[in-house]
Amino acid sequence: MNIIDWNALDAQAQARALTRPVQAVAAQTRDAVATLITQVREGGDGALREITARFDGVAPESFEVSEVEFAAAELAVPAELHIAMQQAADRIDTYHRAGMAQPYAVETAPGVVCEKMIRPIGRVGLYVPAGSAPLPSTALMLGVPARLAGCREVVLCTPPRRDGSADPTVLVAARLTGVHRVFKIGGAQAIAAMAYGTATVPACDKLFGPGNGFVTEAKQQVAQDGAAAIDMPAGPSEVLVIADGGANPAFVAADLLSQAEHGPDSQVLLLSDDAALIAAVQDEVERQVATLSREAIARQALGASLLVKVEDIEQAFAISNRYAPEHLILALREPRSWLKHVEVAGSVFMGDYTPEALGDYCSGTNHVLPTAGAARAYSGVSVASFQNQISVQSASSEGIAEIGPCALVMARAEGLDAHANAVALRLGAAP
Repeated sequence: MNIIDWNALDAQAQARALTRPVQAVAAQTRDAVATLITQVREGGDGALREITARFDGVAPESFEVSEVEFAAAELAVPAELHIAMQQAADRIDTYHRAGMAQPYAVETAPGVVCEKMIRPIGRVGLYVPAGSAPLPSTALMLGVPARLAGCREVVLCTPPRRDGSADPTVLVAARLTGVHRVFKIGGAQAIAAMAYGTATVPACDKLFGPGNGFVTEAKQQVAQDGAAAIDMPAGPSEVLVIADGGANPAFVAADLLSQAEHGPDSQVLLLSDDAALIAAVQDEVERQVATLSREAIARQALGASLLVKVEDIEQAFAISNRYAPEHLILALREPRSWLKHVEVAGSVFMGDYTPEALGDYCSGTNHVLPTAGAARAYSGVSVASFQNQISVQSASSEGIAEIGPCALVMARAEGLDAHANAVALRLGAAP
């Protein structure tokens, strides 16, 4: 990791320092993703089989996971892991259930009642990555709120392994959350299949889930085409740590590496006003990365990552708010007192004993979060992400007499005569 002094950089250099690696390759992937989407849209299952053979090295006879495969997965997953996933699912349920929106009705004027109804999105598609590492935790993070929302059909796609099977831990996690159908399809082709539908894969109303640059680009393209809504831009993982001189360098290094090992296009940043801490973290990163099974991947990510010396902690928060990180770790002595400085972030982790890994798995919050600066306008996945909120209004004759004149004035000011007439006719007919 490179050490930089933020205040020694000019404005352009500061902007470059906060540029995410994936932004540099987005233009290169756009055409490739568009081609894959067109192939799936036009060729259906046949195109899916060819693309899967090309990228995953296998062409499953059937994309959909069978009951036999689910049963085999249950036997393959160790009891300890099964219990841990159930515990994580229960905490995710507890957290999301507490934040569920509620319907309401309010009288805004005498005789005028406005309401909000909440309805589940009919069919949703979940994407669970399994390229360099299977992510059963993502199946939990998506499946639990979908179940709480009451979606009629929940479809899940995950890449096949070389033997043509789906990862058993992902299948067990899917069953724990009540997912209805699972398909062994990965990458941009899975997004295309769930957006447009094939003879095998049903078209979904909204797509969810993280992924690499290709998956993120595919989600954005199908959304722009109007084929399916998407949860958010959720691409390569990232973390930003703000640490003071009292932070534990080993803890901070471990947090940085826990994101770096996700993939070569992940990015990790440390902001600190303490030069000695930065140097100690750099040493710890080098020591710890050498012990990782995914050392090569982590080292690639570290190549685009930074240790940043700032003037003070206030400046660190200003930089963080500009960057809008997916994960923000506050390795500070009084983290809660600094929470008011957080303007944008996907998820915040406070204090020395709250590693980001807890949020990834089992604290209860959701780990499907906005990346690439999207935290400025998007929030993490919640039950509301799987629901539509529908407004309802009703007016009695008393009600239209009360608010109709207001509508008339506004309609006439906008030159919309038919709008005004629709109100005036009723005002004239009201007793």
